[in-house]
Amino acid sequence: MKPLCDWQLADVLPHGAVLRVGGRHAFKVEFLGPALARVTLTKDGAYRQGRSWSVAPDGDVPWTGRSRDAVAGFNLPDVTLREDDGTLILQTDTLRVTVQTPLTLTWQARMGDDWVQIAADRPTGAYLLGTADHKHAHFMARHPDDRFYGLGEKSGPLDRSGRRFEMRNLDALGYNAETTDPLYKHIPFTLTTRPGAGTLGLFYDTMATCWFDLGNELDNYHAPYRAFRAEDGDLQFYLHWAPDMAEVVRAQHRLIGGMGFMPRWGLGYSGSTMAYTDAPDAQDQMAGFLDQIAAHDIPCDSFQMSSGYTSINGKRYVFNWNTDKFPNFPALAAQFDQAGVRLVANIKPVLLTDHPRYAEAEPLFIRDSETGKAEVSPFWDDNGSHLDFTNPDTIRWWQDNVRTQLLDKGVTATWNDNNEFEVWDHNAQCAGFGQALPAGLIRPLHGHLMTRASYDAQRGFAPGKRPYLISRCAMPGTQRYAQTWTGDNRTSWHTLRWNIPMGLGLSLSGFYNIGHDVGGFAGDKPGPELFLRWVQNGIFHPRFTIHSWNDDGTANEPWMHAEVIDLVRDAMALRVQLMPYFYTQLWLAHTTDQPMLRPLVMEFPDDPKATNAQFEFMFGPDLLVASVIEPLAVERVLYLPDCPEGWWDFETGTWLAGGQTVQRPVDLASIPLYVRGGAVVPMANGDLALFPAPDGCVARSSDLYEDDGETENGPARETSFILRSADNAVALDWAQSGAYQNAWARITPRLPASESRTLFIDGNPILPGTAIPFA
Repeated sequence: MKPLCDWQLADVLPHGAVLRVGGRHAFKVEFLGPALARVTLTKDGAYRQGRSWSVAPDGDVPWTGRSRDAVAGFNLPDVTLREDDGTLILQTDTLRVTVQTPLTLTWQARMGDDWVQIAADRPTGAYLLGTADHKHAHFMARHPDDRFYGLGEKSGPLDRSGRRFEMRNLDALGYNAETTDPLYKHIPFTLTTRPGAGTLGLFYDTMATCWFDLGNELDNYHAPYRAFRAEDGDLQFYLHWAPDMAEVVRAQHRLIGGMGFMPRWGLGYSGSTMAYTDAPDAQDQMAGFLDQIAAHDIPCDSFQMSSGYTSINGKRYVFNWNTDKFPNFPALAAQFDQAGVRLVANIKPVLLTDHPRYAEAEPLFIRDSETGKAEVSPFWDDNGSHLDFTNPDTIRWWQDNVRTQLLDKGVTATWNDNNEFEVWDHNAQCAGFGQALPAGLIRPLHGHLMTRASYDAQRGFAPGKRPYLISRCAMPGTQRYAQTWTGDNRTSWHTLRWNIPMGLGLSLSGFYNIGHDVGGFAGDKPGPELFLRWVQNGIFHPRFTIHSWNDDGTANEPWMHAEVIDLVRDAMALRVQLMPYFYTQLWLAHTTDQPMLRPLVMEFPDDPKATNAQFEFMFGPDLLVASVIEPLAVERVLYLPDCPEGWWDFETGTWLAGGQTVQRPVDLASIPLYVRGGAVVPMANGDLALFPAPDGCVARSSDLYEDDGETENGPARETSFILRSADNAVALDWAQSGAYQNAWARITPRLPASESRTLFIDGNPILPGTAIPFA
């Protein structure tokens, strides 16, 4: 690669400018919003690949992608431009960029009456471009107070500073949640915070393998820097600034199209294990699961069928039913339907070379770069060919099989798995919707489009119902269609701990509907204490699935350890109790871009002590979760963020001031959970849990969203609660809108055990625990 230095102004745009760099390349700077900019570098002024499937400010993009130059969906601001002594300055009311020689950008934001520098390119070579290929790099100056977050599903601390990461989708079975890199997902987005400079979001819109260095690398010839490098494609990044991290997170979520609104049952417990469908008597094993959840009184909304249902001699063959294992699957599907448990079937985008339908699918595969024949890669203890989802014929074939082989037979939803597309022939050819593209340029796109194809198949099969899907591999945009999880984790206390910041990293990067394999997927089966603690943590994630492939062939199940089954049941019952609150947060994430899982550094940016908390998190704006993540624990030490309304211990009903570290005693039954003062938490059966703030605190609002749980754009009702506090009184008011009838004709307000103030509703004193009309 060669550094780019000299530049000239080539064209002025209504919302930016185009520079000619090195006498041949195009460098475009555009403002798409008052605090949103896009920077694009194209070799010789032409795109290597001129479409995006991630950027979707209008909610989605065509199957064929969106032009990288498109401005539809953006609120284009007024931009002023001036040249001044060899520099070029462009600015909106909020953001300013100065272009200097050698080619560097310096960014400033308006904070009050001042312009504050928020970012700058490295002055000693900021942009590098391949001479014989399309490799490229971007280097920025690194300030000693910079802290870096984001990058999606990454191992280790939530603060990414001082580390190097690679974006290259891998099937990382049994990964180390503190150190393994790369993992399953490709999410090239970072957040940078610095005291006095707000938060900067940088999204590099690339699907090629790329690397982020956030302070690991040192070079004597350069001042401290951060680096982005990509092995192919075009350099295009979106830069968004805001005074606080939360707004940048929401902006990124909007930029990539927001989150799909799955049915309510997708928040319920989902059973799963490799053991059942791998067993010779798989149908009996799965029927036995229904018997067990009934016998142990375990609430369950779905079951994820692992790929053993497709097996021939122990290998997996997508869309092939093993009728020896499942002699009468329609009857089994009817049993599950009667029990209210939806079936979610595992599907994979690779056909092994001895697949019974390989010849039929042969025209649909990615093509080998040398022979032009179907590419062949290692897959599940054999070799197979990857379907090319940039070929419309492949999409039709896939959707037809989803419909006829799964949905017609009683399966409700799809689990899109093993879709990392580990095709290491970089130049293997993909159809590209009529414009051939090398596989290495668009690898994550295939898993993304596979999931979208399944999504559309489900919508077509059940029109009017919101689809539920899962996808393991993902890129920015996949969250529009599917829930995801952190892949095949290893069973250990270490993983339980480090999966927490991994999930928060996903949430900060626009992926809100997430979870982990509860109990651990690979390795030894969890002991009673570890399994219980994993369940107690898992209930506070949107995806709550107990899934496993234990080395001894056993299955992780709620009843696997008799000595803790009652406590497991209690934890799952708590999730059911909190479901109205959880469902409301799901709706708010979909409609207002607010993440469900929130690190304390985002929710309490003015509290320096909250910055380092990465094993505690908020679920929505009101619940602080402090899972027990150590064996034989007798206390849970945690920091309660500084806020005037303070915190209520959910279990004990005790109020605690914020801004302090507490040592909470715990036993096996303990689920440390704190509620922010001023919150109204809607719960099952019409209970309304009230957690008043001290006198003098500003009243906070809380929400309740209700609908039938599955209809797309159906009737709904929104309730906004206001809880006000005074010396001797607590007053609750609410307002409602929408055509949906309330789930409960009456609600029962409840106060914490230690709260002695009088409760007023509509100006009338009410005894807590008294049911009142809800309208």
